[in-house]
Amino acid sequence: MIEQLLTDAKKACRTFQMVDSDTKIQALESIAKYLIQKQDVILQANEKDIAQAKENGISSAMIDRLLLTSDRIQEISDGVLKVAHLEDPVGQVIREMHRPNGLLIKQIRIPIGTVGVVYEARPNVTVDIAAICIKTNNVCILKGGKEAFYSNMALAQVMQEAIQDILPVSPIYMIDEMDHAVVSELISDRAHVDVVIPRGGKGLIQYVVQNAKVPVIETGAGLCHLYVDKEADIDMALQIAQNAKLQRPSVCNAIETILVHTDVAKEFLIRLAPMFAKVQVFGDARSLQYIPGEMATKENYATEYDDYKINIKVVDSMQEAIEHIYTYSTKHSECIVTKNDKRAQYFMDALDSACVYQNASTRFTDGGQFGFGAEVGISTQKLHARGPLGLPEMCSTKYEIYGHGQIRE
Repeated sequence: MIEQLLTDAKKACRTFQMVDSDTKIQALESIAKYLIQKQDVILQANEKDIAQAKENGISSAMIDRLLLTSDRIQEISDGVLKVAHLEDPVGQVIREMHRPNGLLIKQIRIPIGTVGVVYEARPNVTVDIAAICIKTNNVCILKGGKEAFYSNMALAQVMQEAIQDILPVSPIYMIDEMDHAVVSELISDRAHVDVVIPRGGKGLIQYVVQNAKVPVIETGAGLCHLYVDKEADIDMALQIAQNAKLQRPSVCNAIETILVHTDVAKEFLIRLAPMFAKVQVFGDARSLQYIPGEMATKENYATEYDDYKINIKVVDSMQEAIEHIYTYSTKHSECIVTKNDKRAQYFMDALDSACVYQNASTRFTDGGQFGFGAEVGISTQKLHARGPLGLPEMCSTKYEIYGHGQIRE
């Protein structure tokens, strides 16, 4: 069904891997400019997606995830420029070894090749992935979700127009078929796809991980936790809780569960209640003494809401908080709020999530916020790369060996 597209993408790799850094910068600068110049076209396409989402009864938080505005397009454009002017990782020498026999061995960064990305909802992801792949000489094959279909098509077309007279081949391939069979084809074609990255909800990610024949970089659903320690600055904890849940609840780095030490639970939760008035609370018996809500179940604690919903639990110790996180976390982002650096370091060392914070909102788990310009996703696996997937993470390596006639005896 998409065999020709995948064949063309793989063929483009050989040419695109030879494109030099200055040309890539020129292409990305052109994309940044075109996004602003063509924003009316993009916004009109986005209006179709928003209207369709409302007809389908999608939640307000998810509609916010879909929404593009002039300000958001400007942010996307700025992110592309940031990627353009970051240090180019391709060709970087990671190791250089001079062997006793005179061989010079260099390990260098190279493109992965064809990168298939299956993703949901947020249309800015289309540009983020394309920008990072262009900078790293990768060819991207994009399969966005039906919710952002018109927006994704418009963004891809604008980017392709921006680079058509600059690059020798197009590194951007957008799959415009909505049939689920194309996802199966994409993630199974080892001959033409070098790696596949799922970015979205738990269902999408697990489908790709369980069914792919192509190597997968697993990005995790965002079941993120905030632990308010017994030595927390309560004002700070409230501010972080409000930001981490309410600033944009539909994204994967928003918190879904607050664990609060029993010593500070009463003060923290009584003060949190009016701040979370529009949030549906699921809590244990002790937390519900201080904040209105419903009794939480194991299913609640295992759910990524991406909505105005929160789980709350009172714990007797940091160790209990850590055990809870190990039980339910998707290993994305966790935070401790405490004035005690020793306790904070124990918490951070004890957990193996991709990102662990002391006294800062989990909303910073983001390629742009980390200084990467953008990201392909947040990797929660432990092989190859973890956390936001920026430029170095989208590279593989090879060895170049220089000799002068050596033979092995």
